[in-house]
Amino acid sequence: MSEPGSLIRTLSGRQSARNFHSYVINEVGRAIVSGGMPVGSSLPGDAEMMDRFGVSRTVLREALKTLEAKGLVEARAKVGTRVLPQSRWNLFDRQILTWKLESGPSPAFLDAFRLVREGLEIQAARQAALHREAEHVRLLYYWLNQRSVMAHQPEPFALAEFEIHRVIAEASGNPFLRAATALLEFGIAHAVQGRLTQDLLAPPGGLGTEKTPLYEALVAAVERGDQDLAAARMAELLAP
Repeated sequence: MSEPGSLIRTLSGRQSARNFHSYVINEVGRAIVSGGMPVGSSLPGDAEMMDRFGVSRTVLREALKTLEAKGLVEARAKVGTRVLPQSRWNLFDRQILTWKLESGPSPAFLDAFRLVREGLEIQAARQAALHREAEHVRLLYYWLNQRSVMAHQPEPFALAEFEIHRVIAEASGNPFLRAATALLEFGIAHAVQGRLTQDLLAPPGGLGTEKTPLYEALVAAVERGDQDLAAARMAELLAP
């Protein structure tokens, strides 16, 4: 569950198709990120976890290696596997951000996230205006239209909004901005999630209509190659 769009799928409450390996990763990862397995605590032994999840030792070991690569746990000989603090987590990892979204990120986490997102996206808009190609512009207008058409369907709406930001990052030509799309997706998913009803439906007036003029102005600025205006419009879009 780490491909683009997987974060947005949580808006509808859909679960991704899973195998035993991904099942263990999701269950343990979600428990760690939500605080169910506290920082510094040790994971149960192999035998207990194999019995709990109904998996083989090979599947369990591979799952724990994946979680270790994400910075969530650390395995030590004769000590076991312990939960690491958030400062060690790979917060650019889409799966970790999915678990954060599901568990409810703290205000401090969101403040830190917004600071990084603004820095990345404003520069992405500036560079996209400089380096955009005709195909980027075509895609931006396509997704701008989809965003409007899907205003009452949370998941397609969020996907369309994400694609606008993703295409801008792609058009920037900067490989680091292109690699940060999980952050963009988290921000959009969190914002849309906050506007949904208790039944996970769009409000009667639709989603995000107040920002439509800003999105239109952003895309137009990128198309014209106006770097300063594109950066300014992106800053307005990201403002709380």
